[in-house]
Amino acid sequence: MTLPQRSPAQALPRSSSFAQRPYARPAVPGQPGQRPLGVRPAAHPAPAQPMAARPVLERPAPRPAVSFLTVMEVADIMRVSKMTVYRLVHGGELAAVRVGRSFRVPETAVRQYLAGARTDVA
Repeated sequence: MTLPQRSPAQALPRSSSFAQRPYARPAVPGQPGQRPLGVRPAAHPAPAQPMAARPVLERPAPRPAVSFLTVMEVADIMRVSKMTVYRLVHGGELAAVRVGRSFRVPETAVRQYLAGARTDVA
């Protein structure tokens, strides 16, 4: 179908391959890494060893669940202010993990700190 011309100039003829995909060059034989045209790589490569010959990997032992406390919860447990907990965390006396702009303290770190902070009174 041809469209009407807006100017009196002649319409230029177009080749028959207009708007088709460009021609793909064939691979040069003998070059490594090249595959013939039309051949796709396998989705899953064949295993190097048969399944029976592969060693069975053992699952690692399950880790104990770590319970994290907020600074406010630690302050309530220790019966101190939040500022005191922040001082302990920033001073390195109490281990903590930073999550965004807040800190989370592992429950085991609180127990260890309290166990080490005890003093014998005579």
